[in-house]
Amino acid sequence: MAHSQHYIPPLNFGIVEENLYRSGQPNELNFPFLEKLGLRTVVYLAPEEPNQRFLNFIDDQEIQFHHLGLSPSTSTWDPISEEVVLEALELMLDPGNYPMMVMCNLGRHRTGTVIGCLRKLQRWNLTSIFEEYRRYAGPKVRILNEQFIELFDTDLVRVPVGCPKWL
Repeated sequence: MAHSQHYIPPLNFGIVEENLYRSGQPNELNFPFLEKLGLRTVVYLAPEEPNQRFLNFIDDQEIQFHHLGLSPSTSTWDPISEEVVLEALELMLDPGNYPMMVMCNLGRHRTGTVIGCLRKLQRWNLTSIFEEYRRYAGPKVRILNEQFIELFDTDLVRVPVGCPKWL
């Protein structure tokens, strides 16, 4: 009997746009699934270091790894900074970085805030943006993150020539 391979997506995995994904930090069970995505870039938004097995996987797969928001003064509970959001969006608007995964520890708050700001850049209405944010945040919605998205100034984002078609 042939060995069957199971493909298990990471916690809070979602497709944002073609070749742009979101999730929480994956574990070893998720690695075969991630291999199938053929990732070129991972944007990691959590203030803490990812686990070593994940770093080894990224290295083995030759995936570009961008750890944004790493600061000794940042706690897990601090909201994401505007600087980190702008840096993440800059990476996300470069099709040369695709396929790409945006993630934080659980794929809820920091990832949700960055994706919410992307949706604002895509001119989604706030109701739809918050609905998507809440779908991933579950009962742990953070009003400060929703406020950040609402007040985010999309004029600060440099939209490059040759940005993805969906923008």
